[in-house]
Amino acid sequence: WLTVLLFVLGGLILLIIILSICIKCCCKIPREAAVFFGVQHYAVRGNHINSNLLTLKPVCPLTPLYCPVCTLYVLQLTVSIKQADSLKAMDLGGSSDPYVRVYICPDKDKTCETKVLKNTLKPVFNEQFTFQVKLKELVMQVYDFNRFSKHNIIGEVRLQMENFDLKNVIEEWQDLSEPSKFEEENRGEICFSLRYVPTANKLTVVILEAKNLKPMDIGGNPYVKVQLTLDKRKWKKRKTSVKKNTLDPYYNESFTFTVTFEQIQRVNLVIAVWDYDAVSRNDAIGKIYLGFDASGNQLRHWADMLSNPRRPVAQWHSLLSAQQVNSTLNLKRKVPMPGKLPFNGER
Repeated sequence: WLTVLLFVLGGLILLIIILSICIKCCCKIPREAAVFFGVQHYAVRGNHINSNLLTLKPVCPLTPLYCPVCTLYVLQLTVSIKQADSLKAMDLGGSSDPYVRVYICPDKDKTCETKVLKNTLKPVFNEQFTFQVKLKELVMQVYDFNRFSKHNIIGEVRLQMENFDLKNVIEEWQDLSEPSKFEEENRGEICFSLRYVPTANKLTVVILEAKNLKPMDIGGNPYVKVQLTLDKRKWKKRKTSVKKNTLDPYYNESFTFTVTFEQIQRVNLVIAVWDYDAVSRNDAIGKIYLGFDASGNQLRHWADMLSNPRRPVAQWHSLLSAQQVNSTLNLKRKVPMPGKLPFNGER
């Protein structure tokens, strides 16, 4: 009987240890931990899109046992835009300058864009983007790039993620469709030029004009804020004059900042269009940001400026919502003391 009792006690102790490890595992892993991985590969051909979906089963990292709590974690979805073929020609020369925009609906907290490939109907992108999402709608839109006019959309694909079996590999073709009109909230467009002179450490931003701005009240009184951030902290800012009673303002106002070549690699430029209100709080119409942290057209404009020193490079940009840009930049509110700053910048 003593031997049997020892075996029973030993089994109880072992069971308690296993339960303690599992509880510790489930309680200490934050909800934001990416323990549910999804990988998707997309290849566009003509009016079709091919998807290859691979998903790993969530497993508790501290125990080989399946942990049901982990299934509640946020899904990390990696979308790989591979290539396109036989796209519609949007330019007069019989070609296009395509790029792909990817986002998750309905929040659109994060929008990613591939690089622009010039003069081709068969672009090869091979770019990856990662989203932390719950099972929602994945949207992929193919655009034709135009530096001095509005970008034209070629087509789109919308995938309802809850319709996919995330435990299996899926390959299928889906038709590109006309873009949905109800979702796109047009906030307007803004044109500005950038010029960087590395020998003088000068960055010049010229706000040229804006058009088709979203009306925030009767008439509209837009102005533009130009802000530089360094290492995810607000740094320098300027603003244009207010243009009264117009949604198509013309500014042609220039701002010059002192930015060293070492700092230009850590700087983001934030362009924000606001509607001035003399009585109540000013309303944010839309924002856009450029820099090494940007992607798509914004990154291309920044790269064109750096590759053409001392020459102004102008381009039109579609405005995004302030919430979307703010969540992407995630700027730190606390500003270090001047003596602790890694630069000597003016306010």
